[in-house]
Amino acid sequence: RALGRSGDLAWGISTSGNSPNVVAGLDAARELSMKTLALSGRDGGPVAAAADLALTVPSRNTPRVQEVHITIGHVLCDLVDFLLFPEKF
Repeated sequence: RALGRSGDLAWGISTSGNSPNVVAGLDAARELSMKTLALSGRDGGPVAAAADLALTVPSRNTPRVQEVHITIGHVLCDLVDFLLFPEKF
C-alpha cells in the first residue's frame, strides 16, 4: 500500500497457489487500481483467482514449479529490458 500506485503491476508468487498473504497482497493492489499478475503452481488456487492474469505451472512438484517461475521471471524481465532499451538488443 505504501509504494503501489494506479497503473503499477503487483506480482504475486506462490508455489502452491494457496498463500493467504499473497492473496491479501493482490487484493490490496487491486484496491489501489494496480494490475495484478500471479505465478502459481498446481491448479492456481486462490492466488490465481485473485489476479488479473495468472501464469500457473500445473505441477505438484515444488522444485519444478519454482524452476519454471524463475524462468518466467527472467523472460519477463528480458522483455521489459527489450521494450525499454531496444538499442541494446
